[in-house]
Amino acid sequence: MVPADQGGGVMRVDLLAEALPGLDEALAAVDAFDATLVGGLLRPQPAQTAGLTELVHAVAGTPLAARVAEAAEKAAAGAASEDHLVVLAAARTALLGAAHDALTARIQEATGRPRGDDSVPEPEGAQAPNLRAAARSWLSDLARSGWQGIDHDLVSGAAQIVSAMLPDPALRRLATLLDGFAAELAASCPGATMERFPVRRWADLWSRGMLLTLPGATAAPVFGTATGRLLPLGVDLQEHATAVQAQVHAVFEPADGTAVRLVRASVSVPKPDTVVGAGLWQLLRPHMSLLAAVSEGRSMDLTGMPVTAEGDLLWSDAQAQAGEPADAFATARVALPTAADPVVAPLDRHPARIAVPVFLEGYAAATDDGEVTFTVAGQALAVDTDRVPAAGPLTPEAVAASGACIALLRWDDGAYRVQPLAVETTVRKKAVTVHAGAWAGGTTDKNGVKAEKAATDAVDVLRERAGRLLRK
Repeated sequence: MVPADQGGGVMRVDLLAEALPGLDEALAAVDAFDATLVGGLLRPQPAQTAGLTELVHAVAGTPLAARVAEAAEKAAAGAASEDHLVVLAAARTALLGAAHDALTARIQEATGRPRGDDSVPEPEGAQAPNLRAAARSWLSDLARSGWQGIDHDLVSGAAQIVSAMLPDPALRRLATLLDGFAAELAASCPGATMERFPVRRWADLWSRGMLLTLPGATAAPVFGTATGRLLPLGVDLQEHATAVQAQVHAVFEPADGTAVRLVRASVSVPKPDTVVGAGLWQLLRPHMSLLAAVSEGRSMDLTGMPVTAEGDLLWSDAQAQAGEPADAFATARVALPTAADPVVAPLDRHPARIAVPVFLEGYAAATDDGEVTFTVAGQALAVDTDRVPAAGPLTPEAVAASGACIALLRWDDGAYRVQPLAVETTVRKKAVTVHAGAWAGGTTDKNGVKAEKAATDAVDVLRERAGRLLRK
């Protein structure tokens, strides 16, 4: 079913502006529980008991109700065991999962696209129970101390656990989370001196870590293989001081004629903090040929490429070949409306993880105090230009002058927002397309060439210094 055209392609923006029943209440319960972790659960105060009670009320009538009520009662008395804390983390995760499902259901209603198969294979049993138990013990100690009670002795307890986990691929996901979480906590120690805490973020990391210690939670089985044509839509670049990831969103057309679907292909690499901007592509290119196809505007032919149930391609250059030219906007107009959205595994259902490819056109773009807004059929849709990477030619100015846009629809700060991946605009009275990932495979653009040269110089200096250290 294709929704009525409202001047925004196949996107009904009016539906995104309607309130979702129960959403605010679910998120309020999550916030109330998160506040209990600030002071810790060793000696809960009345306000913390109230937060636990709100969590209990939020899951009343669900299969979790009795266990959450028991866990909350123990926590309010300062006597919560590790199992009780796992139950509280599960209740919090379930509420955020329900919010995620409601938000994505509204997106599917707005786009009119089909849903993927809801089934996700059961994960295999997990190994190394002792290491998982050690991680759960450390996370439980964090919950009891609270963010205000963290110190270097407590936080450093994760180091030995992480070191023991990293050699095991099955534990690497949990190890990476613990390592990053511990680093953030260490940078904030002692907690008693902090005036503000990243309450939602740290509660997210804590609850996710608790659930990942359960048997089978970290398994990511391959669902099958993909053989057919891959049509890229755009690249989402995510940068950290010490790492960078490029995630290509694409439409996949199976060779056997089965349903067209949305997929993703990602590549992540460590990086020195001196490599920024267009120089990031130099670190990523050697690991994924798809980036060159994105720059060249080409499809890719896949043969037996592993793919998970959630639509994540486990990329291998040996199983991909460059195909025919494929314009991303043609793909967005013709193939995207019928492509099934991928399913999401239970532990990954969180509003912050929503990133759905959409296509918009016929809107009126406006800028107010640096904030860009698309108005579609009288409905305003916020544009998150802060997410547009500096490693490409796409700029907020180009977005504000555009008439069509391929974007990721996200939910942030209580509202839907779009993150542009590419736009159609007019430059010197000529229609052009501008892609955030246009420099992914290389560029002749003078600004891109200049940025890449600066990055090359920085990498050469680092390599030379590393060589001197190794020779000593």
